[in-house]
Amino acid sequence: MRINRILLAVPLVVVALIIQVGILARLQLPGAVPDLLMLVVVGLALVYGHVGGSLIGFGAGLLADLAPPADHAIGRYALVLCVIGYVAGLTKPDNGQHRSATLPLVVVIGAAIGSTLMYAGVGSLVGDTAARHVGLVGLLLSATLYDLLLAPFTVPLVMALARRTEHDPLASDAAGSRVGGAGPLTGGWLTTGTGLKASRNAMKAIRTGRVPKPARGGRTKGVKGIKGVKRL
Repeated sequence: MRINRILLAVPLVVVALIIQVGILARLQLPGAVPDLLMLVVVGLALVYGHVGGSLIGFGAGLLADLAPPADHAIGRYALVLCVIGYVAGLTKPDNGQHRSATLPLVVVIGAAIGSTLMYAGVGSLVGDTAARHVGLVGLLLSATLYDLLLAPFTVPLVMALARRTEHDPLASDAAGSRVGGAGPLTGGWLTTGTGLKASRNAMKAIRTGRVPKPARGGRTKGVKGIKGVKRL
């Protein structure tokens, strides 16, 4: 990933994790804990695409696995957020911007349901049966509700910040100079016609078998005077 993406993603992930562990987890809400970290990953993936989303998701999930008071196997949440970031990044349009809020809202709903199911599924593989005691249906409903309530305050802000890091003034100036005619591709060849005229003279010399004489006295008379060169 580019440096500007890393410089934005790291503080956002750290702040989201602190808020989730220090505040949201202590509210003792019924059902699941609001997953602010997942919303940050989704917001970044919607702008950065599937590659950036999967890398950010894996790093954010691994940080959550190591942060206290984590009581599950290391790598469990990293796998979940890596998949969520990858799938969310696949919905990024070609122009880089979503025309409406419908698709991001659908992505948030799918991420809330998918992350809960994957987390519970991976837990069952490693022997964690906490989801069975709480109730999987209750976890799905509460997780989706909490994430939908937090999404309007989180995802648009994260996406706006991510789009700012995607702007590269140096690249824009370089592209503008090439298109506008002030760059090296158009400055002396397409506007003045000097290069076109020189190429025509060279083609004429090849057809006639002669090259232009030097501006000041020289002994070069033409291609036919060069030994070993076949005249065209």
